[in-house]
Amino acid sequence: MNKVVLITGASSGMGKITAGFLNDNGYTVYAGTRSKTLAAPSIKGVNNIYLDVTDSESMNAAVEHIIAQEGKIDVLVNNAGFGLIATAEDATDEEIFQQFDVNVFGLMKMTRSVLPYMRAAKSGVIINISSFLGKMGLPLLSHYNASKYAVEGFVDSIRFEMAPYDVRVHSIQSGFFGTNFAKNGLMVNAATTQEDSPYSALVAHFVPVVAKAINEGPSPQPIADAVKAIIEDEKSKIAIPVGVEATSFMPMRKELSDESFEVKVKETFGL
Repeated sequence: MNKVVLITGASSGMGKITAGFLNDNGYTVYAGTRSKTLAAPSIKGVNNIYLDVTDSESMNAAVEHIIAQEGKIDVLVNNAGFGLIATAEDATDEEIFQQFDVNVFGLMKMTRSVLPYMRAAKSGVIINISSFLGKMGLPLLSHYNASKYAVEGFVDSIRFEMAPYDVRVHSIQSGFFGTNFAKNGLMVNAATTQEDSPYSALVAHFVPVVAKAINEGPSPQPIADAVKAIIEDEKSKIAIPVGVEATSFMPMRKELSDESFEVKVKETFGL
């Protein structure tokens, strides 16, 4: 019997590629999208389903629908997310809450929705698309980084809760990939980007660096490859770094002291 996979944020980018790839490899895939018309992603064989990670009712309804149709959910891929570009001084209450509502609270609630079924089945895999920035800091991305740090902590903790029920929980620490994240996945604080901002020099230098890394980055296919590998390998590592930045910085983060690592980050990004 085919494994049933639910992917959040699957209308584009990493989520869409992963949905198509798993579908091509024989999985039954439900692609969560905020589009109520369910028009995207347009992948033959993939089941589109309305799912907004800021709307608990939509998450619960999506899970109940899949259970009614398939009788199970074998894999949850928590992919939905966005990044806030703002200084700690400028970020508004609404922006801070929205960053955590999508990247953290939505992920936690989505996980909560599937856990009773996986626990009862004594089987399941939960894969959280995190970031190498869940293990290190960068300027203007402090809220995004903090949200990914929270994801890493959530993964490390619930693994203990779910281990007796043979439910595996993992994170993929993604580097920068060529997706539409820079266009649709970034929110920019207005005050931070004002010409008279005290942080204008930092913004002028650093924002183009991030945008270029995303816009000109490689295909996110390695993320889809990693998702499939985790599903199919019961001995998979807890956290998998994927992408140049992740595979470069993660080993360095473990080897160096906090102070030495900070120096390396400054040198790399010209800070």
